[in-house]
Amino acid sequence: MLIFWKPRLVMLAVPKTGTSAYARALGPLASMVVNDPPELKHAPVYRYNRFFRPMLEKVGGDDMELLAVIREPISWLGSWYRYRQRGFLEGRPTSTRGMSFDDFCQAYATGDRPPFANVGSQAKFVEPRPNGISVTHLFKYENQSGLIDFLETRLNTTIDLPRENVSPMRDTELTTETEAKLRRKCADDFAIWDSAL
Repeated sequence: MLIFWKPRLVMLAVPKTGTSAYARALGPLASMVVNDPPELKHAPVYRYNRFFRPMLEKVGGDDMELLAVIREPISWLGSWYRYRQRGFLEGRPTSTRGMSFDDFCQAYATGDRPPFANVGSQAKFVEPRPNGISVTHLFKYENQSGLIDFLETRLNTTIDLPRENVSPMRDTELTTETEAKLRRKCADDFAIWDSAL
């Protein structure tokens, strides 16, 4: 999470959407950079609302706007699948080694997800709160030029984006049946992605 005090902007770090690269590029401009622990670095709207918003409002930050980036849901799941193929996870319940992407997505689309498929939901991450706190600027990961233009204008800077935390390439083909199941079971994720800039 990056907090830009004077521009009144908070960039939430939705996992697997390139936020590590933005943190590297924009960290020096931020008033606050939350890198650890992961539960705070990747604080969704509800956690921002509970922990960060009250702190910022106490010092005059009651007009902060939230920015988030979301990724096409199947591509997002593909990134999680590839990330969890890495050697350091081998033998752990969160590893996807030895399974197909189709099997991973089938497990994700179940009601009781096993540890390797328990990666959350982008729709839940950006879900508005009952008190009105919500994401003001929602960008598609696939619209990097629009996101960069917005940030360069808002932060009055030029962005040179490095490649960070890139997962290894793997086959991420899905059967027609699995894709249909994902679109049905994860309809909120597809709807929020469709609504983003």
